[in-house]
Amino acid sequence: MFRAFRYLVLALALAAIAAPPLLAQPGQPRGGRSASGIAEAAFTAVERSLILDYYARHRVQPDRLPPGIAKNLARGKPLPPGIAKRFLPGELQTSLPPRHAHERIVVGSDVLLVAVATGIVVDIIRNVLR
Repeated sequence: MFRAFRYLVLALALAAIAAPPLLAQPGQPRGGRSASGIAEAAFTAVERSLILDYYARHRVQPDRLPPGIAKNLARGKPLPPGIAKRFLPGELQTSLPPRHAHERIVVGSDVLLVAVATGIVVDIIRNVLR
């Protein structure tokens, strides 16, 4: 009886821990913490709109990523140090709200939100540059 109660309490505790990320809406910050201890973040709706509008008006030719790096990027691994990344254009950067712990960069045809401290990709807006 006591063992069943322990398992029930453990199951409820695990469910409570897993619930916030599962309940988050797509494109919204999850508010949890990553394995590195840095609060997770995501592009806000305003950031997404400004970035997509800018690149819809200004056509830019994307650089191609090697398939292995593209696969690691999709898995949320840190970017390798030698990857060809570009910062957003100055006009776009100044129109976006400031980010202190993250940087927005262009890699291939995607715009990434990267944690400065770890280099881990936190969020991706895919196929912005077409």
